[in-house]
Amino acid sequence: MLLFSKARSLLNPATRHLSRHFTAGTTPLSSRIVIAVGGNALQRRGERLTIENMLKAAADMAPTIAALAKEHEVVLTHGNGPQVGELALERSAATFDVLGAESMGQIGYVLAQALSSAGCPSTPLLCQVVVDGQHEAFKDPTKFVGPIYGAKEATALSQSLGWVMKPDGEYFRRVVPSPPPMEILQVDAIKTLLEHCPQTLPIACGGGGIPVQRVPSNPRTLIGVEAVIDKDACGAKLATELEADGFIILTDGGGIWQNYGKPDAREMKRASPEYLLGTKAGKNFPGSMGPKIQAAIDFVSNSKKKGVWAAIGDLKDAAKIFNNEEGTVVREDVEEGVVWREKKSSASSGPSKQSKEPHKSG
Repeated sequence: MLLFSKARSLLNPATRHLSRHFTAGTTPLSSRIVIAVGGNALQRRGERLTIENMLKAAADMAPTIAALAKEHEVVLTHGNGPQVGELALERSAATFDVLGAESMGQIGYVLAQALSSAGCPSTPLLCQVVVDGQHEAFKDPTKFVGPIYGAKEATALSQSLGWVMKPDGEYFRRVVPSPPPMEILQVDAIKTLLEHCPQTLPIACGGGGIPVQRVPSNPRTLIGVEAVIDKDACGAKLATELEADGFIILTDGGGIWQNYGKPDAREMKRASPEYLLGTKAGKNFPGSMGPKIQAAIDFVSNSKKKGVWAAIGDLKDAAKIFNNEEGTVVREDVEEGVVWREKKSSASSGPSKQSKEPHKSG
């Protein structure tokens, strides 16, 4: 089954001019795509979090984003977990709304510089996102921020600074409340930029946006909230409000897997929201893959457009993710709910075959 007929036609020079006449957007570009890049993409594990390393990582990433922006109307959003956590260490008295704004400016600048060098002009936007200050998320923090720590160091920080620490793989990281986004205040500005300056790529809702809440007695008045909004949840809402055709979540660990990290692990090629919900995919990774899967489900389920899709995959495979050669695509019309990728043999140089073997874990 061909997943993205418009995207595939763009690969054929003979039909490229035809696809540009059939567009749902306001520009001659093929599709409107929101791309979410994790904050860890600017700091691979084991590397120090420095501006130099961030600039280097951004420079490596930028050509991939720029190539997609040449054919599609792209809005880029990004995480800020490592960066905002580092800022919190430097300025313990600052609140997370302010730290989030600082990290948004820092990462927006780094990405804009790298994209410009790749021939893709961009505009970073500071975006405020309204949340419910009484949400249950404040009772059970789940959002990882900052660097990793060993068990002893994590215990010491928890005792001395009152931080909540939770396991992240074999290490520990600080966690903070992560309420869901309710309203993106600058969404009209993003739409205006897309409509009137289509060659400029917006960088928006970085780190999930600056968390704010409305004062009940005067709803026009906003106050900051001590939280970090999940960037994928905010990205899904942004994609929905922009009426995007697709939502791509780029990670450093591939698509959606069953039994991830085990000998019998296998990756989903395509899956429906109903299947993912029914099998509780990602439930064992509430601080990492779980929110990404939920964000993909939310966009596909909540969009008013027909035929929308979400995709999760590794940053280095971005171009192949778009054509479902790598990663996992989430969409409504998936036969039997899931299609699995067969493991690639070392002798095979072609694309992996599809498998429809039932999900063994139900």
